[in-house]
Amino acid sequence: MPLPLFDRLLLPGLAALFCAAVALPGRAANAVADPPTPLTVTLWPKGAPDEPAGIGPEHDTTPPNSGLTGGKPVIRLGDVTVPTITLYRPAPETETGTAVVVCPGGGYNILAYDLEGTEVCQWLNSIGVTAVLLKYRVPRRAGREMYAAPLQDAQRAIGVVRSRAKEWGIRPDRVGILGFSAGGHLSAAISTNYDKRTYTPVDDADALSCRPDFTVLIYPAYLTKPDGSLQLAPEIHVDAKTPPAFLAQTEDDPIHVETSIVYYLALKNAHVPAEMHLFPTGGHGYGMRPTDAPVTVGWPRLVESWMLASGFVAPAKPAK
Repeated sequence: MPLPLFDRLLLPGLAALFCAAVALPGRAANAVADPPTPLTVTLWPKGAPDEPAGIGPEHDTTPPNSGLTGGKPVIRLGDVTVPTITLYRPAPETETGTAVVVCPGGGYNILAYDLEGTEVCQWLNSIGVTAVLLKYRVPRRAGREMYAAPLQDAQRAIGVVRSRAKEWGIRPDRVGILGFSAGGHLSAAISTNYDKRTYTPVDDADALSCRPDFTVLIYPAYLTKPDGSLQLAPEIHVDAKTPPAFLAQTEDDPIHVETSIVYYLALKNAHVPAEMHLFPTGGHGYGMRPTDAPVTVGWPRLVESWMLASGFVAPAKPAK
């Protein structure tokens, strides 16, 4: 990743903005040390598989004077050819051992890298969860399914996380995935396509399971067939082994709330634990930046409560 852009993504302050709003009682009251410096790991030591030539250098594609989201611009990272994961660990006093791989959205054309990436990682850290930001390949590769290269990156990412779980203070049985929009589709795709790697294994990390232990989908896209029918997309194969899931979306989302409803019903019919919340307004692509719509602060509160109640994170330690 180019250093100037990476430096922009580490600006302080967002964690403080949301900590009071979403942290459980007792957690924010404890004084903690600063979290460790984020660590970036290249996913493919010898280059990503099946990559075409001719894709330009990675860069922020946001045009000048573009619109704001939650009062701020959005980094729209494009032309990603070197997928990475960046590890954001919480302060040692708050670590729960749970990790979440974060998948930004962007229509499989760009990555909303701060709005649905770094800012979400900072929030996860504030509740004691290790965040792993996945920078997957975009834009869509010609001649391949739009999710094919990103699914390879996601499968590889979860294997790498589990392979370094002890080093990174992570429980290998508490590795979840969280995605927005296209990143929500990617999160559902890996949650239902984990039995076999979609690439030739690289090392021992690829021998480990790439099944997430739980899935969080925030305004997911592309989960239903493109013909408008209320059926799952053919690459989404829900069964009894599909990970438990949390879904949140708004009824005025132009992607249409049916994409969440159909996935939720498939989980219900397969007897997979699931929780879904529908908000009346909020649209699409808000991340967790506060707006007039309650969904922007509502979904993080609900996700934390769901992870706690489901046993995916440990309760906060009482203040001394």
